[in-house]
Amino acid sequence: MNPTTILLLIAGYFGLLLLVSFFTGKNDSNDTFFKGNKQSPWYVVAFGMIGATLSGVTFISVPGMIKGEQFAYMQGVFGFFIGTLFIILVLLPLFYRLNVTSIYQYLEQRFGKVSYKTGAFFFLLSRVTGASFRLFLVALSMQYIVFAKLGVPFWVTVVLSILLIWIYTFRGGIKTIVWTDTLQTLAMLTAVGVAIYLILQKLDLTYFEFLQSEAFASKSKIFHFDDPNSKIYFWKYFIGGIFIAITMTGLDQDMMQKNLTCKNQKDAQKNMSTMITLLVIVNFIFLSLGALLFVYADKLGIDIPFVDGRERTDLLFPEIAMNSGLGLPLSVVFIIGLIAAAYSSADSALTSLTTSFSIDFLGIEKRPQQEQKPLRQKVHVGVSILLIIVVIIFNNLDGSVVNNLFTFATFTYGPLLGLFAFGILTQHKIKDQYAWLVALSAIALTITIAFLPENIIGAYKFQWEILPINGLLTFIGLWLIRKKDTVIKNS
Repeated sequence: MNPTTILLLIAGYFGLLLLVSFFTGKNDSNDTFFKGNKQSPWYVVAFGMIGATLSGVTFISVPGMIKGEQFAYMQGVFGFFIGTLFIILVLLPLFYRLNVTSIYQYLEQRFGKVSYKTGAFFFLLSRVTGASFRLFLVALSMQYIVFAKLGVPFWVTVVLSILLIWIYTFRGGIKTIVWTDTLQTLAMLTAVGVAIYLILQKLDLTYFEFLQSEAFASKSKIFHFDDPNSKIYFWKYFIGGIFIAITMTGLDQDMMQKNLTCKNQKDAQKNMSTMITLLVIVNFIFLSLGALLFVYADKLGIDIPFVDGRERTDLLFPEIAMNSGLGLPLSVVFIIGLIAAAYSSADSALTSLTTSFSIDFLGIEKRPQQEQKPLRQKVHVGVSILLIIVVIIFNNLDGSVVNNLFTFATFTYGPLLGLFAFGILTQHKIKDQYAWLVALSAIALTITIAFLPENIIGAYKFQWEILPINGLLTFIGLWLIRKKDTVIKNS
């Protein structure tokens, strides 16, 4: 597929997003931008959240994980399911009862202003890092497929991507995101479905025949109980997955803002129940695609792409989709799926970061009505520029550092986990002025633990259990600064 055709596909897809934005952004009030007027159908939110949860990391990288981990990632996905039950039964009722716009307003009601600002700050840090990382992966693929061939610098690719996102979100905000995420989820799943169908057709297999084949069995081991030191050991993935779901969905303004656009708590709970059930199925399909890609590459002698002297398994899907002779239909749906993956991860982040900064740091709801909308629009532009800068910085870092940035982002969710856990599980007030110090200390201790030398921890490799360790250290720190003679009833 030539670069001009790819650019026309991008333009056509962007036109669809603009059309959705036109109908959803007619009322560009702050209530629409931040809350979607609380009129979002729960089933639309549920389907759209699949795409936002998957993002470019799943679309590009999960299929590439097969070489090193087989299906070990599913262990974490099962943990997501358990963690989501906590969100449904505890967090959603809490946030709906308090009628918050930013979920970190709970921390102000429970502990005080410093805890509130601390929680909001670590969300901003986590989401900027996580969203930029996801966008970086997809921008890297787009650069590899088309823009490098046109002589376009990487930074221009990034600027154009975020500019397009800003254009279709600046009026409708979360109301637009709910509907564009639905479109983008459909695009991603269609791309995966078509890829599986065409590759299976080439191998003269049905999907169920492939699942029963020896080739699939050799690449699809899910449960790993044999080596506790390994990163893919079951309990590390499973327990870590529980807390990743709680923090990166339940305590993340990006994800919960969509839930809070539902008409009521019951609809939001139906949304989350549906979303997590579908997510388990979809992740298995993505991993099946990964196994299929490696089987196909082995059979046809397709090499894993090398970029900057390093093997990049996350570029195997783009390589096969675009350059292995499977035909124009796969190339078309792959490009559309890739664009959808880029936009679904970045557009909701752009909106939630705008919401959090406007409400949590600028107190936009307390300002005069005539100041609110212009201020929100300025913040929206500022956040867009920030994302551009961070993604460009990622591209100039050493590869091994970039690979670790998503892991580093999980460190910053630990204080959120500890703060909310202490608020929900205890009745103690705390010395609020020290909350930020507890959070920073917990992160510093967690990083120290995670990077202990081999002469202390031997062959043990940390995985997602870093997150609950971080949360526990924050919880202990808050216990140490509790006001011993003062308790309250939970909010």
